[in-house]
Amino acid sequence: MGTLEVKLIQAQGLTNKDLIGKSDPFAKLYTRNLHSMMQTSKVIDNHLNPIWNEHFEFVVEDTSTQHLTIEVHDEDKLQTSELIGCAQVKLSELEPGNVKDVWLKLVKNLESYRDNEDQGKVHLELLYCPDGVINPFSSNFSMTFLEKVPKDTSGVENGDEKRMIITKGVLCVTVISAEDLPSADLMGKADPFVVLTMKKTGTKNKTRVINEDLNPIWNESFEFVVEEGLHDLLIAEVWDHDTFGKDYMGRCILTLTRVILEGEYEDSIQVEGAKSGKLNLNLKWLAQPN
Repeated sequence: MGTLEVKLIQAQGLTNKDLIGKSDPFAKLYTRNLHSMMQTSKVIDNHLNPIWNEHFEFVVEDTSTQHLTIEVHDEDKLQTSELIGCAQVKLSELEPGNVKDVWLKLVKNLESYRDNEDQGKVHLELLYCPDGVINPFSSNFSMTFLEKVPKDTSGVENGDEKRMIITKGVLCVTVISAEDLPSADLMGKADPFVVLTMKKTGTKNKTRVINEDLNPIWNESFEFVVEEGLHDLLIAEVWDHDTFGKDYMGRCILTLTRVILEGEYEDSIQVEGAKSGKLNLNLKWLAQPN
């Protein structure tokens, strides 16, 4: 019937399965519970909030009966990996040709709702394209197919040139403000600043420090040159400045899919890992042809 594109972005708050240190999580994904049809992510060592930023593609035969299942496991080099939690998405709930951004709660057992204690959550982007429906990014490629493009683009066909135009560009990020940040000192205040990082290149920029403010306003803009827009992430970390260093408050992780599709948008994003707080950002995409 078509193809399902899956971007495995991250997980948050995974249950720790290790007595010493933290779990070493990896994910298994499948639309049919057959070993030959399962796909597996890389292992993130010693982390309960892993960032994978990996892409997978599945053949879809029947959306009315198929689900996407994701299992998050803790790797154990000495014995069989242990299941942390699992989740499912009905393919019939996906709107053909539209990217869906989802957070899924992980449970121990999909069959038994009596034992559905929260095991953390996982963040995905999903795109289902039935046969005959054009991929919104291009009729010539998929999100996964971009990973297969060689670095040397000399002499590429027209389809490849079209692809590079869409996914290469400049990302303009305006850190507008934050709201309701948690206090970080004895006076009930914080001295927040934001560090922006592109996942693939590690390029960083940071705002100025706003002293003693839980609702800081920055209105600072930064630009990042991006080579593979559909396969990069923007990580926005909120820190509290201290005389003797800095204290981590939380983060927001954004794919570039939405800004590439829409050109520009503004959003208020929950700060993950913090007791409270939202970060207000404006993102703008300037495509750069070769």
